Amino acid sequence: MNQNNLDTGCQNTWCLGCGNFSILNAIKDVVKSLVEDGTLLEDIVLVSGIGCHGKIIDYLDMNSFYSLHGRAVPAAEGIKIANPKLKVIVFSGDGDSYGEGLEHLIFAAKRNIDITMIVHNNRVYGLTTGQYTPTSPFGYKGKSTPKGTHEDPLNPLELMLASGATFISRAASHGINLLKKILKEAILHKGFSLVDILQVCVTYYNMYKYYSERVYELSDHDFSDYNTASNKIREWDYNKDAKIGLGVFYKKEKPTFDERYKDFVRKDIDRDKEINKILEHYI
Repeated sequence: MNQNNLDTGCQNTWCLGCGNFSILNAIKDVVKSLVEDGTLLEDIVLVSGIGCHGKIIDYLDMNSFYSLHGRAVPAAEGIKIANPKLKVIVFSGDGDSYGEGLEHLIFAAKRNIDITMIVHNNRVYGLTTGQYTPTSPFGYKGKSTPKGTHEDPLNPLELMLASGATFISRAASHGINLLKKILKEAILHKGFSLVDILQVCVTYYNMYKYYSERVYELSDHDFSDYNTASNKIREWDYNKDAKIGLGVFYKKEKPTFDERYKDFVRKDIDRDKEINKILEHYI
């Protein structure tokens, strides 16, 4: 294992200019920073779904698990419950998690299980050459909708807020310093974390110019207040002319599912010990 750069030596097959390169470089630096701060590299586990994003674990020499399409979240939950000391980081696409895997995402947020969800949201199915996804804008023209879509996009941040996520944020693949800052904060957060990344697909939906003209970093925002976060999350709401906030929208401290589960198991074990003591007395 090359702990200096975390490279695997696998040939990178992403398109030139893909936003995934920024995410790869950002997570490398974040992982190195976590290790420098005392986290063991072997205590970090990566999970991916299916899509262009999924290749990221081919390029990172770390413990990792490829899941089925839309099933990255339950795989990550299983890993976390089996070994709560691990930091579990999930890479997923907007089709993978906001489409096929949406029900798993909602319940992971509801449970507040301590995993970090990094969504490569390019608003298109890039691996299958350009079909629309749940976050594609109204009128998007692609392989499956040559005359344009007839439905409004999903606002995943609003859905995660309503579902109980305790860390909700947005970053962009163009702006690596802020991206690294948000990723590290999300991973260190105790609870379910969502980082929705505006990751540009240069081949099928090149949004670099659109985003660069509209994104801004949140400042003086009270991320502890639910209603304030809700209003800020709906600010863009895929209105093509609105500004797009980047940063942490909502953050809250709350007991995690894995903590509660561990307590439940421990009480079960203690109860069984007491029962065995009683039985030994009478046997």
